[in-house]
Amino acid sequence: MSGDSGSAITRAEVAHLARLSRLALSDDELDVYAGQLDSILAHVAQISEVAADDVPPTAHPAELANVLRADEVVPGLTTEQALSGAPAVDQDRFEVPQILGEEQ
Repeated sequence: MSGDSGSAITRAEVAHLARLSRLALSDDELDVYAGQLDSILAHVAQISEVAADDVPPTAHPAELANVLRADEVVPGLTTEQALSGAPAVDQDRFEVPQILGEEQ
């Protein structure tokens, strides 16, 4: 999209895009969005100038190493240990009040 005064996008083009998107924009919003979109397109053009063919594309700016630890089987808590801090226990399970309108 090209504009009249060096802008990458014009107010009329924003109004056209708004109609295509079924957006009702006021005159003030058209002016604001035209300026914002023009700024975005200027930054994209600036970044495009920097990109070089000999620079490989990256998904992250820094090298990442696998941060996952190896799976190791370790002993877990015993039933007694797991239930030791429970306020109420019933048949080796946490005992909690009934919910969802159930009667006790």
